[in-house]
Amino acid sequence: MTEATARERVDRGAGDRSGNGGPRRHLHFAHIRFADLDPLNHVNNVRMLTYLEDARVSFLHWDSEIDGASRMGRLVVARHEVDYVRPLLLRREPVRVETWVTEVKNASFTLAYEVRDPDTVYLKAISVLVGFDPQTQGIRRLDESEREYLRGYLHG
Repeated sequence: MTEATARERVDRGAGDRSGNGGPRRHLHFAHIRFADLDPLNHVNNVRMLTYLEDARVSFLHWDSEIDGASRMGRLVVARHEVDYVRPLLLRREPVRVETWVTEVKNASFTLAYEVRDPDTVYLKAISVLVGFDPQTQGIRRLDESEREYLRGYLHG
């Protein structure tokens, strides 16, 4: 992580960005590895989806409770839509993955992402996630604590 990136994390908070007190964006920093590159030396399109997955796991607290926010229940991805805007090349500095919520429903929600630097957007994407009950193998409703957490990142 570069000094500028570390300073940005301190300035904006270690896990979210809320430029002016409005809706927050979750920040995740992805390190580009040589193995992430395609034959044209761009980050491979599938690896870009892995960056989104890592950011999504970090945002949804699947593995722990962070900052008092409870863990999200079981979810499945129902849909991805991805726009590759500019090629991302190998470099030392991590790339920033910003995640926020665009819609919250009873059993599903939509996340938006940007893989970016301060002045360049490399990828824009959305994912629809649905609450999932492994016992019935069916949809479950999101509980109020899950919806409340998501609304803290709701833009729009």
